[in-house]
Amino acid sequence: MLNFEQLLLGIPALLLAISVHEFAHGYAAYRLGDPTAKHQGRLTLNPLAHLDPIGAIMLLVFRFGWARPVPINPVYFKDRKRGTLIVSIAGPLSNFLMAWLFYNLAQVVPRWMPTWSLHLTTRLFLELNVAYNLGLAAFNLLPLPPLDGSKIVSSLLPPRWEYNYLRYAQYGPFVLMLLLWTGVAQTILRPISITLLRLISLLSI
Repeated sequence: MLNFEQLLLGIPALLLAISVHEFAHGYAAYRLGDPTAKHQGRLTLNPLAHLDPIGAIMLLVFRFGWARPVPINPVYFKDRKRGTLIVSIAGPLSNFLMAWLFYNLAQVVPRWMPTWSLHLTTRLFLELNVAYNLGLAAFNLLPLPPLDGSKIVSSLLPPRWEYNYLRYAQYGPFVLMLLLWTGVAQTILRPISITLLRLISLLSI
């Protein structure tokens, strides 16, 4: 259970992780010719434009959650599959890069704090940023609609397989909620997060 300090420091960390994730989707789509996110005011780092209350609470408490998806229209892409793949990867990749940044900052910045109390607070804040970004990235890599992982998988499948895969997309949210409710999602996601953290450690400065 989160204590008051973790809650207080976790909220800005969570909002930043969500904002970067959705902005990355929208910006990637915009660069590929899709203006939908921009026209709907979603090409922004303002967290209020991307916040999903339930997803944010899940991320804050369990370190796994989601934001309100940025609208994407693949019709604008020259290559629908390639465009969808790039846009889908952009969100989790942005969180991985943010986690890498805060991981490295956590190795350096706290030691420069003038007091031990400030050292601990700074380190906690930076570590929470790592945790929330990794949690958001790992969760969205699950191959279940409407998460990014499902779009990544469908983009890589041959047309016939993609069609069959998407036929079951309507059941994705129900399966996802069942996994979250039973705690199975946390069991699946924990090794993914650990693997991503190890990769960050290997790539750290």
